Amino acid sequence: MRYRHLSTAALALGIVVLTDVLRVFLPSVITIFGQAATTPAELLGAFALGWFVLALAFPPLVRRLGVRPVTLAAAVALGGARLALTAAPGGRTQLWLATVGLLAGLLWLAGTATTTGRPVPGLALGIALGAVVHAVLGTYDLVWRGGPVGWAGSVALVAVFLVVAARPARQAEPGGARAWLLAGPALLLTGLVALSPAAAATAASYWRGPGGGLSWPPEAGDVPTLPAWAVGIFLLAALARPPRGRWRLAGPLALVVGAVLFATRDAGLLGPAVVLTAAGTGACLALADAVPPAAAPPVAVPPAAAPPVAVPPVAAPPVAVPPVAAVPSAGAAPSVVPSSAAASSTPGVAPGRPGLAAVLGMLLFAVGYYAAYDLGYPNAAVPVAMAGLVAAVALGGPRRATSTPPRRWVRGIAAAGGLVVLVATGLPSGAFAPLRPGTPPAAVRVVAYNIRMGFGLDGRFDPDGLARVVARERPDVVVLGEVDRGWLLNGGHDTLALLAARLRMSYVFAPAADPLWGDAVLGRFPLAAARSERLAPAGAPTGAQALGVTVDLGGGVRLAVVATHLQPPPGREPVAQARAVAAFALRYAAGLPLVVAGDLNTEPGAPGYAEFTRAGLVDALASARPLPTSPADEPREQIDHVLVSAGMRAADPVAPRSIASDHLPVAVTLALP
Repeated sequence: MRYRHLSTAALALGIVVLTDVLRVFLPSVITIFGQAATTPAELLGAFALGWFVLALAFPPLVRRLGVRPVTLAAAVALGGARLALTAAPGGRTQLWLATVGLLAGLLWLAGTATTTGRPVPGLALGIALGAVVHAVLGTYDLVWRGGPVGWAGSVALVAVFLVVAARPARQAEPGGARAWLLAGPALLLTGLVALSPAAAATAASYWRGPGGGLSWPPEAGDVPTLPAWAVGIFLLAALARPPRGRWRLAGPLALVVGAVLFATRDAGLLGPAVVLTAAGTGACLALADAVPPAAAPPVAVPPAAAPPVAVPPVAAPPVAVPPVAAVPSAGAAPSVVPSSAAASSTPGVAPGRPGLAAVLGMLLFAVGYYAAYDLGYPNAAVPVAMAGLVAAVALGGPRRATSTPPRRWVRGIAAAGGLVVLVATGLPSGAFAPLRPGTPPAAVRVVAYNIRMGFGLDGRFDPDGLARVVARERPDVVVLGEVDRGWLLNGGHDTLALLAARLRMSYVFAPAADPLWGDAVLGRFPLAAARSERLAPAGAPTGAQALGVTVDLGGGVRLAVVATHLQPPPGREPVAQARAVAAFALRYAAGLPLVVAGDLNTEPGAPGYAEFTRAGLVDALASARPLPTSPADEPREQIDHVLVSAGMRAADPVAPRSIASDHLPVAVTLALP
């Protein structure tokens, strides 16, 4: 392979491996280092941010050991941590393995920056490849999977990365620091929205069904291609010729507008936000990677013929010419680099601006979103600020610049974008036809479960474990709380789609904090007439809402189900929210048999709980009290409930033991009046 292709492949594969590690590190800080809402958010942010700051030790390491040894050792540590995470049993072992992998990945990225001056092709391909794999796997990444398939894919990825990374590297071309500074912000923006398969698929799901700001599953034969289009648009924008003149503003403007649309938290604007942010991020990377024409390799031009002029010889003093440090490999374009630049790859000399820019860019990644978690200001402002920074850095480059890739790159990437679309349209839709019985059942089994974004008490993402716990109760209706449909903070998984596919149920999803976080009702029977009402905020970053869904049991029999997750201020009862949910539920049911279920964060007899009983609702779990559900390993609190309208008889209430979440589910059979 030519050197440029080899370095591009190494960077792209390394980005995929680093992204896998990030998808474990980010949620592990919350689920393992943090303990629900008991760990101060400032401590969570400081712990996460500290490891990114520690990567600033890269220049001293290089001065002592040299770029090559540090980069190779970091690549091996990154690959080893990635494989160990697949085998990790969870808990603190997982947290520290992910931390080691993160730090190694940051050092590898800084070392790679010193030998790859034009990084955008590798960065763009790596980001896009990670998104494609994430989408094809249904957002359930190989790093979380075991078994032959999971291990085979993980080993192959790491092995190829290490083989390519071990090849001899060359000194970086001129420039590159600006593009390396945008590596971290690009990972943030693409992971948040632009190339998040979960965010794109969720955006498409809001366009189905009767609307009303609710998300419905795909119908048979309805396959959204928005994730694939986003990947193709991003690649074409990143690898095409940078525009000139006024058109240079198009990409940065698209990025800022897309981030603003995302920040509105309007479900109907999530799709346009995905497309605009993908196009804008790619275009800004292309602008940042461009170099002035003067920095391009000089082209030898033969002098024009002129009449010979006799000039007497003049003695000139000898001129010392600096030696050339780089010799082009076969097939590569000539590159002349002074030995002073090449000295950055030897011990005792600083690695230069690109390595430091790469570390600072990843520090922006941490500050931009993770360290902002619940620190007293809206996270919605973070992507807008980051988009503005990226746009400013991109526009700060040369106005007239050489194009980053040759034209054959653009043709190849266009073909790859089309292939991605074809692959996505060939994937199964995940739609399931609901039961339509002629005779309604005499009773229904209801399960309510706070699933903690799909992470078990050990901190591992395990949708299969969650599905097994729920399926053992043979439910007809499932109410889920803390449903995450693509937050980068939690790994970017669409937990609802994964569970619905495993339970073979249809669903309705209502946003609470933003279009990607909320509550859901799943059912074996048709779901209709869904409506959601936002609850007054009480200081929780995840918000709260009440979702009403009508379950059609056949024969004209219908059941009203209201799902909610109350969020009281710390140390206080959710009295106001409970009163609002009770009033909404009675209005929504309008005389139908009614079920209100979810994590209410209040115990029987408490003031918040009394708001439901005052409205005439009955505790369906009363015969099994006390029935604690939290924490899952040593349950002490009775905060997960199923309440029903008068006239419904409850039987077999249980809270089956499991550590698939930090709560236990509650299940009960309800006989209809």
